[in-house]
Order: sequence, then C-alpha cells, then structure tokens
Amino acid sequence: MAQYLMAVDAGTGSVRAVVFSTDGTQVGCVQREWTHREDPRWPGSMDFDWEANWDLARGCIRGVLEETGIAPGDVAAVSTTCMREGILLYDREGREIWACANVDARSDAEVGELIRMDPALEKKVYARSGQTYALGALPRLLWVKNNLPEVYEKAAALGMFNDWLIYKLTGKLAVEPSNGSTTGIMDLKSRDWLPEIAKDCGLRPDIFPPVVECGTDFAAVSARGAAETGLLEGTPVVVGGGDCQLGTIGVGACQANQAAVFGGSFWQYEFNTDQAKTDGDCRVRVNCHAVPDLWQYEALAFKPGLVMRWFRDGFCQFEVARAAETGRDPYALMDEKAREIPAGCYGMQCCFSDVMNFIDWKHASPTFTNFLLEPEKFNRYTFYRAILENTALIVKGHIQLVKEATGHEPESLIFAGGAAKSPLWSQILADVTGKPVRVPVVKEATALGAAILAGCGVGIYKSVEEGVERTVKWDREFLPDESLRPVYGRLYEDWRKIYAAQLRLSDEKLTRYMWTAPGL
Repeated sequence: MAQYLMAVDAGTGSVRAVVFSTDGTQVGCVQREWTHREDPRWPGSMDFDWEANWDLARGCIRGVLEETGIAPGDVAAVSTTCMREGILLYDREGREIWACANVDARSDAEVGELIRMDPALEKKVYARSGQTYALGALPRLLWVKNNLPEVYEKAAALGMFNDWLIYKLTGKLAVEPSNGSTTGIMDLKSRDWLPEIAKDCGLRPDIFPPVVECGTDFAAVSARGAAETGLLEGTPVVVGGGDCQLGTIGVGACQANQAAVFGGSFWQYEFNTDQAKTDGDCRVRVNCHAVPDLWQYEALAFKPGLVMRWFRDGFCQFEVARAAETGRDPYALMDEKAREIPAGCYGMQCCFSDVMNFIDWKHASPTFTNFLLEPEKFNRYTFYRAILENTALIVKGHIQLVKEATGHEPESLIFAGGAAKSPLWSQILADVTGKPVRVPVVKEATALGAAILAGCGVGIYKSVEEGVERTVKWDREFLPDESLRPVYGRLYEDWRKIYAAQLRLSDEKLTRYMWTAPGL
C-alpha cells in the first residue's frame, strides 16, 4: 500500500495542504489565500479570523485529497507548520477568543510601558528566551490586558497557529518549542515555559499549555476533524514547528554548524548550534530548532523581496510586458542584462535593510548612492544588480554577526526560497560571502520539512537525518569566484560606513526610517 505524508502550512498570505510521497516527491498541493484585516479601532492591528481561516484550511485538506485521488487511509501521518509569532487565546471551554497574525503592530504603547516598568527587563528576557519585545508575545498580551480586559480574564490557554491546526484536527492542544520559543516566554535551555517572565511583565502565569517536542506522534484525527477535512479518523497527527525551522529541515540543515538562507519578502539567515546560548549584546535572535538539542541563531534582512517587486513594477515595465508575451519570468529577463554589469556596479551602493540589531532594531530610509549621470553605465540594470549585491552584503554581515556571538560560521550555505530560483542571485551570494552555495530542488521547503517530521513521528524515517537523506535533492551548486573577493570586500566595508551615515540621518529625523521596532 502506498503511503503518503501530509503537511498543512499556515503562511502569512495563504494556507495550503501539501501531500508528499515518502521519497519527498510532491504529489499534490491545494492553496488558498487569506487576509488578516486591521481592526479600524486599533491602528497597526492584524486580526486572525479563526472561523473563516479554518474553513479555508480544511478546504485545502479536503481539496488535495480529492485532486490527487489519494485514499484517506493511505495518508500515514499529518503534521503542521505556520508563520511564527502569531498567537491565539482560548477560553476554559477550549474556544478561540482572540488571535493576531505575525506582524501585528498594535502594541507600540505596551512596549513603552514595559520599558518604563523596568528598563533592564528586555535584556533579562532576551538572556533567557533569545527574544526581545520586537516580535514577541509579551507586548501583545499586555495590549489585550489593557484594551480587552474581558477577553484577558476569560483566557485560559495561549497557542500558536501550527498548534491550532492540530487542535482543530484532534481536539488536543499543546505548544511545541520551535514556534513557542518566539513568544519570549520560553526558556531556551529547558525548551519549556517561563511563567516568571510573564509575572515580571505584569501578566498572568497560568495560561501556558503543555509543551510537546517537535516530531512527537501527539494525537489522532478526531471524528469531528475527519468529518470536516476528509481525513480518516485515527490518522496520526505529529507535532510540527515554525516555518523557518521546518524550512531548514526541508533543505537538509538539521545538524550543528549548518546554515541556510531563505530568500523571500524577508531574508532569513539560519545558523544551527548545539548550544542554547544568546548574544551578549542582544543583537541576534535565538530560537529553538525543530530538532531536539539544536537551536538556531536567526538574523533577518528586511524586505529584499518586496524591494525587488517594487523595482520590477516601478521601473521594469518593458521586461514585464516582454515576459507576458514570451511566457518567461520578468526577473529572468532582468537577470540576463544584469549579468553584463560588472561586479560592484561601478561603485554604486544601495541601502535598504541593515545588519540585524535585535535590541535596537531600525532601518534607515531606502537609498541608492554613488552613481554618476552616465546612462551607459548607470541604467536600470545597474540599479537592479545593486539590489542583488546589497542583499548578499547583508547576508555576509549576518554571517559575521553570528560568528561574533558563537565563534562559528558555516563552511557553505544552503539557499532556498523564491530568490534561489535566480542563478545570478545565487552566484552573487557565493561571490560576496566567499562560500559555496547549494540550491535544493524543492526551494519552498517548509512543507517538506513538516512532511519529514510527520514521517519521523510514525517511524517511516528512523531520524530527521534519515528523512533528509531520503527526501532532499540538490539542484545546483555555485562556487565563489575568488577573483571577486577584493571587489566585494571593499564594497562591504564601504556599505557598512554608508549605512551608518544613512541611519544617523533617520535618527536626526531628516529622513524617514524604512522600519523601526515597536516602542523605538
């Protein structure tokens, strides 16, 4: 009998159900977009509609079974993954009563309140949890307490979205450490809750469900879950994890000192470590990995993918029209011309995201600088290549940042996500960092990581490493051009100085920040 593994993936912009064979081949995928709306009463809010979104999620599960023709009994196990940082609150009867999606930004005042309460508390939180107030749950829970006291009083449990999917399938609720650790209320070393942190922040310490490790065969699809999704009652449901942690499994990074770069709207540099330690200067995020006894240093670059989309739509109408005529990707057409621009872009620089500084996280106004009025050199393809190079410079900065914190850097990089579809960007990443860059066949690997955990949970794979070996396949490897090391070395040093000057302009309110963390 054929066996299949299912992943249910709740992303920021969509939910999908993906079915894999046990060798990692994607058999089917049904995806539905969803929207997280702002409550007009609360600027910056991003509400999560659990009723409508469960309808979409269960529709994806039922849909992928129908489209593939796979018998529900042939699904050996299901696991879940999701955007991190999104949280739900449940009442004592297990009903959802409040939820916000990952980049909800309504709690700016609460960050200020926490800082006034104890100016040293954020660093104490970071030392234990690896998190600051920037992305964590503490300010959001305080916001609920301040603004929705009736909801706060009813709250009996807190959970993340991947746990919520399991809860809807099985009726059982627990939180796993890879996503739970992003709340800032979980101890990195023990991979368990820190209720004393909640108390220090003036919050209740009694709303934390049991913690169950990633990859655990935790529950089974209930009669209700089966009726709603088309899955077979009793199908094993294995604890999954956060999207980046499962993405690193899905590209084969499941051991200490391995690193992956995920290139999408935001870029993540994920470095695996077997030490649950934080950075003394609180500059870089630390999360639990979805592999027990591993952790991840995570450095985020803000908006490279969004910058690329802005540049394409604002300046590359010719390539967009040409792509529509030929059926090609407009970025591939832009890459062809950008290859003709010499490395270093004649000294031109652009500034978007800074190297991460988690405790004081802000980004200067976007700029291009150091170009001349010479159209034969400085045309739209030069500006386009400068964006590619700048993003790689940020990765180089993140590698150095994590090395300062851990003493280690990877020998090579795994590159995945939408940006990894570009051979030019992959080569630039290798040239700028000086490291070989491997690109997997499955570049959107989060769902594959969930499927690997599902297989581990029911014994199809004896370990995560075996699951990776059986499922992850490689597309290409890009080796660094050593002749370009001096060019990109100078470009990097100049860029760090230019960015510092640009940030000072924003600090002086002469230019607008591209982004600042809540409370700054």
